[in-house]
Amino acid sequence: MWIDTHCHLDADAFDADRDEVLARARAAGVSMMVIPAVEAAGFGAAAELAHRHGLAYALGIHPLYTPQASESDIERLRDGLEAGRDDRRLVAVGEIGLDYFVAGLDRERQEWFYAQQLKLARRFGLPVILHVRRSADGLLKYLNRHQVAGGIAHAFNGSEDQALRMIGHGLKLGYGGAMTYDGSLRIRQLAASLPEDAWVLETDAPDIPPQWRRRDGASLRNEPGDLPRMGQVMAQLRDLPLLAVAQLNRRNACAALPRLAALLEQPD
Repeated sequence: MWIDTHCHLDADAFDADRDEVLARARAAGVSMMVIPAVEAAGFGAAAELAHRHGLAYALGIHPLYTPQASESDIERLRDGLEAGRDDRRLVAVGEIGLDYFVAGLDRERQEWFYAQQLKLARRFGLPVILHVRRSADGLLKYLNRHQVAGGIAHAFNGSEDQALRMIGHGLKLGYGGAMTYDGSLRIRQLAASLPEDAWVLETDAPDIPPQWRRRDGASLRNEPGDLPRMGQVMAQLRDLPLLAVAQLNRRNACAALPRLAALLEQPD
């Protein structure tokens, strides 16, 4: 069974055919997905989708949504996490983090929301799902201040030193569409050489489409059903059988997000 550790199934891009997308994913062998919310207004939708389709979800405020977020959204997150204390489908605080790539974002504001959400993750004993874009050192600075129960550094694209420091904080590194690009030399090198327990697979659907969904300079929508083919790329990079990659991904995902293990053992 394949696990997609990061899939925005609640995104508008799936509104027209969400059930068909799910059916294609399950036909491809992807039977578990983690849906990270990106703003307070979407907390209910992420949870509802997870419960309706037997999936998992996370609650958080994405750094790209901090311009329109209010400080009271941290209270809404706290309330959502409190309400979900006994919800086995709530597996993490996420997607949270820092984005130093997109121009015009207020770094100080991003960092305030990030720090507040780390505190909540620590308070509720939940792992985190981190957005990392040219921000690994900033993320690590706050992780040093607010230690959390591990999690996933999503779409990791940092240096080997940064990767090892993330792993030192108990985080797994997420690999998906970008790993399939021939030009992603550093990503592919790390995916090939990291310890076997240091990574997980993800699609970030509908974003970061794999190489086979990029045609004539345009990118088509990414889907969770693409995950097994991404697993094939990981298998080639690590010189492993595909089944071994699927098994390692499951083991590592459950280590990163411990509530997943019980969910997989007793899905209903």
